[in-house]
Amino acid sequence: MGKFNVALVVWVLALNFWFFPYLGSAQLRPNFYANTCGNVEQIVRGVVDTKFTQTFVTVPATLRLFFHDCFVNGCDASVMIASSGNNKAEKDHPDNLSLAGDGFDTVIKAKQAVDKQCGANKVSCADILAIATRDVVVKAGGPTYTVELGRRDGLVSTASSVEGNLPKPTFNLNQLNSMFAKNGLTQADMIALSAAHTLGFSHCDKFSNRIYSFTPSNPIDPTLDRTYATQLQGMCPRNVDPRIAINMDPVSPRTFDNQYFKNLQQGKGLFTSDQVLFTDGRSKPTVNTWASNPAAFNQAFTNAMIKLGRVGVKTGTQGNIRRDCGAFN
Repeated sequence: MGKFNVALVVWVLALNFWFFPYLGSAQLRPNFYANTCGNVEQIVRGVVDTKFTQTFVTVPATLRLFFHDCFVNGCDASVMIASSGNNKAEKDHPDNLSLAGDGFDTVIKAKQAVDKQCGANKVSCADILAIATRDVVVKAGGPTYTVELGRRDGLVSTASSVEGNLPKPTFNLNQLNSMFAKNGLTQADMIALSAAHTLGFSHCDKFSNRIYSFTPSNPIDPTLDRTYATQLQGMCPRNVDPRIAINMDPVSPRTFDNQYFKNLQQGKGLFTSDQVLFTDGRSKPTVNTWASNPAAFNQAFTNAMIKLGRVGVKTGTQGNIRRDCGAFN
């Protein structure tokens, strides 16, 4: 009987790990720094406001940085770490080389401001990135939401860990759903988070196959609006400088809104992974709903962002608070 009880305990623990892989998120709470840095959110917001006045790129850069961080080993600011010695860090993986420097700079400056006002090593870089991400969404006209806090900064950052953990522009719905589900996110969460593409830009090589070499019989992706395809060819001619980038949302690229879904209805999703949300019948109803109901989309987006912020978090002794966001202590 004793052996049975031990086996049962082991089985229950295994089930807990399987169904609740992010138990650390249970320790997150909005007022985590109430006694150590009560005004941390105001400090970070001030830095975001300043960066925003300097360049709008602050908005998509910070938002994308948060997503890329959370999908690789969880929301632990491991994407901030610079490569050193024999360690090639996450930020130097090919999928992360296009992360704009203004996202990193926002977190670094906010960390400096927080340390100056609250004292060194009170607030983690991971939490500062989470707060700044909410704030840039609001600066672009998007909805606000409560940021849960208490993340520790990760102790590992390797380029190899990025491979296969970030969605590709060529993904179909099954591939998108599979990758997001791995992080505890539903199809609805995935569609809502994909709408972050209403902001920011993409380099031409990320979608050039859709306008020049989709298939031998259809050089232009037939799901792409032809007028839009012609415009894209004009902005991204063959053999274009790879540093050239264009807006992902051709209508309102500097406003966080539900235009992304209206674009999909018109065949103006830039990536295959965008347009498939409308062409696949399983996700199309959600696109149509959010295209006509911005309030419903905003609610879904904030819910998804809160869930994203819980992915793979480190708490307690699982991590630490870095002195420098770009280097391990």
